[in-house]
Amino acid sequence: MNWIILIIAGLFEVAFASCLGKVKETSGAEAAWWFVGFLVSLTISMLLLIKATQTLPIGTAYAVWTGIGAVGTVLMGILVFKDPASFWRLFFIITLIGSIIGLKAVSH
Repeated sequence: MNWIILIIAGLFEVAFASCLGKVKETSGAEAAWWFVGFLVSLTISMLLLIKATQTLPIGTAYAVWTGIGAVGTVLMGILVFKDPASFWRLFFIITLIGSIIGLKAVSH
């Protein structure tokens, strides 16, 4: 169950990073709403990470959490913010995904 909580926490990390990107693109009231979304997503992500680390090793949990956030944020950047999708960028994202799966596989 805590692995599911950790995955959800990682998805909220993607949400808060994406909200931060939208704050940068907007202004006024719209930027303020994106900033509120950032704060809410950040809070939920951190609370879920705390919950997950009650039974999972902190090093593994943190690495998986940041990995999910990194992969998700890069994919959001490519799909939503029109960041470049070069071969090497995608190659290293796939490598990172393999590392996350590996950490899950060797954790007890």
